[in-house]
Amino acid sequence: MTLATPSLHTARLRLRPFTDADADLLFALHSSTLVMRFWDSAPWIERARADRFIAVCRKIADEGAGARVAIDRASDGAFVGWCGLTNWNPDFRSASLGYCLDDAVWGHGYATEAAHALLQWAFDTLDLNRVQAETDTRNVASARVLEKIGFVREGTLREECIVNGEVSDTWVFGLIRREWRPPTVPIPAR
Repeated sequence: MTLATPSLHTARLRLRPFTDADADLLFALHSSTLVMRFWDSAPWIERARADRFIAVCRKIADEGAGARVAIDRASDGAFVGWCGLTNWNPDFRSASLGYCLDDAVWGHGYATEAAHALLQWAFDTLDLNRVQAETDTRNVASARVLEKIGFVREGTLREECIVNGEVSDTWVFGLIRREWRPPTVPIPAR
């Protein structure tokens, strides 16, 4: 079952399907040691990783497993990162949320705004009951983003990853439909 990747607009952002033209920007984002410092994989050193990422985004949509969208700033069209819902399970009505933004835009509320928009689409379109997200316990800023959108920290996976050679714990967050609070401004799909 194919799931069409949405195009969404918020007050400050445009969320859209990835294109091949995004590969260089995606590579720059994921090759940053600062951006990738809490990820469970090293910064990219091969540009081909970006091409594979875009191919996986298409595969996720083609298989109906979710949607990953590029995030552009509406004011100037600049690529600022991505947000995605993956592992959609229609039987359990669940999915996983993830996002990655350029460090130049951290602290501006873009991750919160983009995640809100994608979650609104997902709750409306996929009839979700539960969304899960995970973050390294040292990534307090990401944990704050999740809490702002309504996620509740449900537990800790002890020594779950090795990040940059260091054993790392992971926080697990959950958001269930009855606790979901849509953004106050409607986000029209286009």
